[in-house]
Amino acid sequence: MKKLHIHLLALMILPCSLLAEEKLASGTVFHDRNQNGRFDSDEPGLKDIAVSNGRDVTTTDGSGAWKLPVDDDTIFFVVKPSGWAPPVNGDQLPQFYYIHKPGGSPESFRYPGVSPTGPLPESIDFPLLKSAEPEKFKAVFFGDPQPSSIDQVNYIAHDVIAELIGTDSKFGVTLGDIMFDRLELFEPSNANTAQIGIPWYNVIGNHDLNREAEIDSDSDETFHRFFGPAYYSFDYGAVHFVVLDDVDWADHKRNGHVTYKGGLGEDQIAFVKNDLKLVPEEKLIVLMMHIPLTDVGNRQELYRLIEKRPNTMSISGHTHWHAHKFIGKEDGWNGDKPHHHIVNVTVSGSWWKGLKNELGIPHATMRDGAPNGYSIITFDGAKHTLDFKAAGFPADYQLNIFTPSEIRTENIEATPVYVNVFNGSVDSVVKMRIGKGEEWLTLKKVVEVDPVYDSSRQREMAADPEGKKPALNQPIKSDHLWKAKLPAGLTTGSHLIQVEATDAYGRTHKGHRIIRVVK
Repeated sequence: MKKLHIHLLALMILPCSLLAEEKLASGTVFHDRNQNGRFDSDEPGLKDIAVSNGRDVTTTDGSGAWKLPVDDDTIFFVVKPSGWAPPVNGDQLPQFYYIHKPGGSPESFRYPGVSPTGPLPESIDFPLLKSAEPEKFKAVFFGDPQPSSIDQVNYIAHDVIAELIGTDSKFGVTLGDIMFDRLELFEPSNANTAQIGIPWYNVIGNHDLNREAEIDSDSDETFHRFFGPAYYSFDYGAVHFVVLDDVDWADHKRNGHVTYKGGLGEDQIAFVKNDLKLVPEEKLIVLMMHIPLTDVGNRQELYRLIEKRPNTMSISGHTHWHAHKFIGKEDGWNGDKPHHHIVNVTVSGSWWKGLKNELGIPHATMRDGAPNGYSIITFDGAKHTLDFKAAGFPADYQLNIFTPSEIRTENIEATPVYVNVFNGSVDSVVKMRIGKGEEWLTLKKVVEVDPVYDSSRQREMAADPEGKKPALNQPIKSDHLWKAKLPAGLTTGSHLIQVEATDAYGRTHKGHRIIRVVK
């Protein structure tokens, strides 16, 4: 009798999920031959395709069927395999997911989320289309477009989107802060970006949230309505891309107000772990997020999942400056080589601030002295090459040289030359010479405020003493600035400064500046 009593007590303290049959959702991943979005009887299911509920990951059987646990707030999605593509909607947003929210999103939010989805369907089916995917391909990366008005949505259209029409990139990614809290602008912004004509993926940022939410899981509801899951993965060519939601909302307060911090939820870490179990060890893993990796509180958990792999990189936005970071043992990374993390150039530059150009668009120079713009990354197997593209400038505009235009002879040796190499890193080599016959001098990488940005800010503030126009933000110390002193012995008259900057990818970029020496 005593043994029976203990057995019954043990049953009482077991989790309910073990006492009741687990609720499962099911469906099929199929080849949508007629592209009507429905699983027709003459269309085959696809085998070994990964499907997730945001935590667990399973693969389809020989008939394309899958099953996963479900609750009343679940987003199911298919992990797009190489050689296949999900359909896109009219805004070129990939439709690779199904949202199950029977009760819908909270109704008290300023911006509506997902409408009630009703009972769980008998079958959740994911259509895929065949897609020719080369091993070498390009993708576009936007950091922080961040419009706070329809005028700024138009800035993006004219400053960036128009020049990308006809791109040979295969898809694009916005790395968060798609908006600046004005979530009603998702609709016109998405419609504009769609004009580029390529599938467009989106990462959630801290300004894309329902800020009325009291818990993190409720903060993404409007994002879900437009874009689906806030974290997911997909393959393209020989690369595995993982989109992360590293904005942890409402976990703490700042100055008495609910705010965010960098962090990854338990379910998300479990998803990444389960997702990577299905990815070959040698494949390039690209993590895409909003907040830079080194600012994510529980990044060590993520490091443990990827640091033994030979080919990884990551990319973020958020900071409004551009940099190549190499994460090593000082940050707890235990890989054989440092992890390459890119803090991407932002479309909005310094939040669309600064005087307007002849097109009526603010110059929006970033706080590190680099212009606003975007990146185009070429992937080739496990290798990648990043091209920095300044908005509205030719592709070869890659650096800016600064030294006074006029220098007195007695000040020559004390006069510095600064070169801001927009896509520069610790692996860049920057050199200069005066005239065509002189010896090349190597510049030193420094961490200082860019003098051009600083002088522009001071000039714009002086011209607007009452602060009626949007002044540039406080400068930061640039991560891609080089410096040297002018050589002695320059004669009076005009001289040509030539600069050559060789980047981490072995490419050389050139620039020129003319100075005048006077007595």
